[in-house]
Amino acid sequence: MKLHSQYLKLHSHHGGPPETAVTLDELALTLGCTHRNALHVIRKMADLHWITWTPSRGRGRRSKLVFLAAAEDIALESMKQAISSKDISSALEGIRGHARTSSLQDTLQGWLLAYFGHHAEMHSDKRIDTLRLPVTQQLHTFDPLYMNLLAESFVASHVFDGLVGRSGERGKVIPGLAHAWETDESRTAWTFHLRKEVLFHHGKVLTAEDVVYSFERMMSTSQRTLYSYIFKEIREVKALNTSTVRILLKKPNELFLPFLCTSRAAVVPRDLQSIGENMFGRRPVGTGPFKVVEMNKDTCVLEVFPYYFQGRAHLDRVEIIYVPWSLKPESPETSSAFHIIPNPSAAGAGSLSRIHSESFVRKFVTCNTKKKGPLSDPLLRAELLSCLQETPREPFRHAVEPPAATLQIATIPQYTGDAEYIAARLTQHGYSCKVLSVSPEEFKGPIRLKSDLIVFSLLRDQDEQLRLYDLYLTLSQHIEPRTRASIEGRLHLISREPDSAVRAEGFKVIEDTLTQDHQLHILYERPAETAYLPSVRGVTFNSQGWVDLRHLWFPPEL
Repeated sequence: MKLHSQYLKLHSHHGGPPETAVTLDELALTLGCTHRNALHVIRKMADLHWITWTPSRGRGRRSKLVFLAAAEDIALESMKQAISSKDISSALEGIRGHARTSSLQDTLQGWLLAYFGHHAEMHSDKRIDTLRLPVTQQLHTFDPLYMNLLAESFVASHVFDGLVGRSGERGKVIPGLAHAWETDESRTAWTFHLRKEVLFHHGKVLTAEDVVYSFERMMSTSQRTLYSYIFKEIREVKALNTSTVRILLKKPNELFLPFLCTSRAAVVPRDLQSIGENMFGRRPVGTGPFKVVEMNKDTCVLEVFPYYFQGRAHLDRVEIIYVPWSLKPESPETSSAFHIIPNPSAAGAGSLSRIHSESFVRKFVTCNTKKKGPLSDPLLRAELLSCLQETPREPFRHAVEPPAATLQIATIPQYTGDAEYIAARLTQHGYSCKVLSVSPEEFKGPIRLKSDLIVFSLLRDQDEQLRLYDLYLTLSQHIEPRTRASIEGRLHLISREPDSAVRAEGFKVIEDTLTQDHQLHILYERPAETAYLPSVRGVTFNSQGWVDLRHLWFPPEL
């Protein structure tokens, strides 16, 4: 593949006319190598009939170079070799380096797409079903304590289990590692009865002590994590015997049981310390239907765990590949963290089936009114947020003038496009803006309190109420004291309310209050969508709206 890249580099610098006059020194400079190596490369290309080379005697004299092979053909051949050798990094670099035209990029991406989807191979008379999936987020860790990205949670949901889980029926909690549970009248003492003989991936049998270790690890962490407002309210976790665990809360919280359904509350083995936390994040050990057998900066490989307590998954292997852009025309912001990409040679895009989960992605921007500055003025906030409305708006003509100071818009890399859109709209109306994009970990820190506008995202799935509680608790940190007290008081009432519908009404009151006070503006809300070939069977969704890999299967060709 190196020779292919060298040819494309030469073609880029010296291609164009049917033939060109060039010195060997110039070719060596283009290739970044010695005079001798450049001559060696030229001869190899001539032997392959990619070029003709007519040398002129004498150093510094110009020789005749004719390009016979089209750059597009060489780029495609390079891509084919990269894909066949499973060198996905080189394939991706090939697209970035060689796709100088949109038609060439489309062709190259078509070859890359052929790598994804379902592939079946026979090994010792046994069919091995592999599914290759692209994700647009780079995977860093699957440790439940340290995950920040949806794609990481997607993988973790197939590697770990919690005490309880979600069914397809919205709001319903079903048994997980615990086959039964009960709570006392005060709803602060929760008792869970574990299944027997559940195996971790490394062969150890699950006991109550693993559950105790998992929750005490959460409770003692200094890590700023999602839903920490719930597990920080746990007073004690105790193993009553090898298969019974009691969790005592400091006060009743009706969001506690839904929290136990999330990947954050996954049960890990108590001998995790012997593995090491850094290693555990990349080689996690859970009880789930798949185990991680490989992970690097571009690829995560899952293999089926045949002893899974809820039955073996149909797939044998799942390869999850980081692709730094969307492989389909749909924006990644409107789709799930991944989508099943079929082999395009099997069917055209028109034959793809599309299915919507019950999940939606909502993007919005909030104003930091705790910071002393222009946005403490409600009239200016109203004027500013009106600039973001979809309906056309006249240029700024009102009494409230845009501030002279530059407004800082804070967000994370995944939402940079939305933040830049906001900055562009505000700039059109006389506001000076700059976008500050930081890592998710930095975003949890003081950077939000130093900014004027903050761009957030909300995944509206079966965990929506948990996410809303966490969201409004976070928003209250950069809202002036009066409104903050009101929000925190309503959140307290919500946490004590057993009726989910009443809790939903409470969240709606908070949203309406912030919207009417011009502290919150919803940019858009779009459904999550998955595209797949009709040959895919068993397409179902988990609570986050992701395809549940444990149920997918592909009928054999008869």
